[in-house]
Amino acid sequence: MVVKKYIRERFFPHIWCPGCGHGTIMSAIIRAIHNLGIKKNDIAVVSGIGCSARISGYLDFHTLHTLHGRALAFATGIKLSRPDLTVLVPMGDGDAVAIGGNHLIHAARRNINITAIVMNNNIYGMTGGQYSPTTCYGDSASTMPHGNIDRTFDIVQLALGAGATFVARTTTYHVTEMIQLLEKAITHKGFALIEILSQCPTYYGRRNKLESAVDMLNYYRKHTTPVNKKPNDASSPLIERGIFRIEEQLEYCTEYNKLVQTLVRSKENTL
Repeated sequence: MVVKKYIRERFFPHIWCPGCGHGTIMSAIIRAIHNLGIKKNDIAVVSGIGCSARISGYLDFHTLHTLHGRALAFATGIKLSRPDLTVLVPMGDGDAVAIGGNHLIHAARRNINITAIVMNNNIYGMTGGQYSPTTCYGDSASTMPHGNIDRTFDIVQLALGAGATFVARTTTYHVTEMIQLLEKAITHKGFALIEILSQCPTYYGRRNKLESAVDMLNYYRKHTTPVNKKPNDASSPLIERGIFRIEEQLEYCTEYNKLVQTLVRSKENTL
């Protein structure tokens, strides 16, 4: 079985609630890595805090389980010191765009060769169902029991505005698409962000008339559309999925190493 080769079985059974989408995402990450033929010792997985962060414990790669919101900062250090490694950063919506928002913006701006996997379940699932920056207007959470009044972050638009050179979105319903997008994100030379809409039936679903994981998966099926495939009705907008940007730009670690070598040669010439 493909999956068993890449997991630390001693840490199972996992902590995720029944119906959580994060296990599907972990399986897709494993299958993408397997399809690409990347050796386990050539991968580093860095996570912060939250439901999504448990992936770093379950995957049998080089892994770091770090501070809330700081996974990209740790990943940047790894990539600068070991640019040969494939660095993956699975994050929740809070880890990525709340406490970790500043790191996300600047990692994207610098175009560091890291793959950020934002597992967006629209809620803080591990700490009691508080609303997050991606909780939709009007939706209920433990800290917004009468409906959220905050404007919602669009993670794709945030990444595009910050200059990420690969930006994509999919859902846990669209598993084959997810694997394909992960493969493209991982092999992209630059900062790649893939947002994956992931169901949380325990805290988000039961508060918002989506009582089961099946209900939430059906919601993703009915309320999403491939990028530019269908007219988006303003009265009932669909969430677009697919690749929003893919382009080649100067990569930060490569440019940093060029600068170091230039300075080393300059110093040698002065001796």
